[in-house]
Amino acid sequence: MSSQWDAIGFVISSKYRLAVLNVLQDGPATTTEIANAESLSPSHVSRALRRLRKRSIVELVVPEEQRKNRQYDLTAKGTRMWQQIQSAGLAE
Repeated sequence: MSSQWDAIGFVISSKYRLAVLNVLQDGPATTTEIANAESLSPSHVSRALRRLRKRSIVELVVPEEQRKNRQYDLTAKGTRMWQQIQSAGLAE
């Protein structure tokens, strides 16, 4: 259980990671769509996505070789984590 809270701490310590999960809760999106939805820099969103992928919180849903319009989505772990973050009131 503590590793789950470690992961939640990792997500909530960054407004960019929180923003990514907030957008992806509605379904797959590209880096640009996430950045536009949250009024953030695409380079910051890209870095957040990379770090979230390393922890299996988000996943790439198009082939790895695809360089344009790369769609990302929450993994099952990411979805559970986002629900916990919201129910604990940590997404503000």
